[in-house]
Amino acid sequence: MALLADDAADRAEQLLLVTERLALLVQEETRRIDARQPPLDGAEAEEKNRLANAYRLELTRIKHDPSLIAAAPPATLARLRANTAALQQSLAQHEIALNAVKTITEGLVEAMAQEIVRQRAGSASYGAGGAVEAGSGPLPAVIDRTA
Repeated sequence: MALLADDAADRAEQLLLVTERLALLVQEETRRIDARQPPLDGAEAEEKNRLANAYRLELTRIKHDPSLIAAAPPATLARLRANTAALQQSLAQHEIALNAVKTITEGLVEAMAQEIVRQRAGSASYGAGGAVEAGSGPLPAVIDRTA
């Protein structure tokens, strides 16, 4: 969804609003991750995705045609640069938080998989023909605090 602007000043103002709101949503999601709460969901998540796509598309358009905002007032462009830098900082903090969650999640999955392998390794028994047979059917896995 590209911005519909009357002129360069209008486009810069709209992009400024998108940047400010997107930064707030990213900061809120980072705060939630740090507080061990679920990330944004529902309308807020949809808004964040919509704004991120609009922001990305608009920056791509401006990159290909800088004249889209070149005539905007210098004060507006300065605010836009400052807010873009703040958004980039928020996104960097968000990336750090998401990578931490990813690392922890991958560690938990790996620990559970290792525990299942350990439990199943001891479940083989000798069959009627004297050979070791694996269990038939699903094998339960117990994951508790000792896993």
